[in-house]
Amino acid sequence: MSDIALTAAQRNSLLSLQKTQTLSERTQTRLSTGRKINNVVDDAVNYFRAKALTDRSEDFGLRKDGIDQGISAMNSALNAIEGIDRFLKQMKGIVEAAKSQSTGERQSANTQFQELGKQIFQLVEDASYQGLNLIGSTNATLDVSFGVRTASRLQVQGLDLNSSGLAGGLGLFSVAAFSPAGNTFNISAFGLSNGFTVIGANNSNNAAASVAIARLDSTISRLRGHAANLGSNVAILQTRLDFTNSYVNELSTGSDKLTLADLNEEGANLVALQTRQQLGIQSLSISGQQQQAVLSLLQ
Repeated sequence: MSDIALTAAQRNSLLSLQKTQTLSERTQTRLSTGRKINNVVDDAVNYFRAKALTDRSEDFGLRKDGIDQGISAMNSALNAIEGIDRFLKQMKGIVEAAKSQSTGERQSANTQFQELGKQIFQLVEDASYQGLNLIGSTNATLDVSFGVRTASRLQVQGLDLNSSGLAGGLGLFSVAAFSPAGNTFNISAFGLSNGFTVIGANNSNNAAASVAIARLDSTISRLRGHAANLGSNVAILQTRLDFTNSYVNELSTGSDKLTLADLNEEGANLVALQTRQQLGIQSLSISGQQQQAVLSLLQ
């Protein structure tokens, strides 16, 4: 209980000033933060509704990086496959040219053909992205999560293009083209038992070249099949990334609708409150002047 006696008018003026000060502080906070709801006390219902949207937005935002990295891993594999495709076309060109070459030229063709084969092996081994090689091992798995649900994900099983294509159909060639260590390319696997010399003088055995070309065509077909599968998965990831970007934006927008302040309105409120505060001070001053008038009469 106050030890100082105040008139009812003075008490009303003080209460009005206190309320005005509280509203003024709230308005200044809204203007400085840009939000009409800054904590649970401001509006418990909308605070938790906005927080739920923000939390979900953050959950999906964390998935965006994983999806983006998944796309990069898949693109690395696709780029390697494009390189292999070019090597295979060169190998096919060497076989075509060998049909009309001399014996000395065919010996050189043997070396070129085998070198290209070894380069394919090395390219497959080098096609790794952050330690994940999707074309170098069937044990490699790309696992990309799209959301908080366990089922919302994409898993891509790796290939081993350096293995025999007969091993589950995942390899590059339909024959055992590489030695276990990968240091030797088996040219005889392409129907060229003695290299290009098997074609013989005067092209007496062009059938051997035809066998090699057929097997290279089959290899190119298999490779493009693998590329199509990887490309389809890249499209899936890109679609999910686009959706996630849009979804995160909508969640953030929804949260803002519940919490953002109208700065024009709050600015007008602040001006009105400042005016009300000045009027309250003036009213309190007038009440004090009345008591001073009584004092002057007593004197």
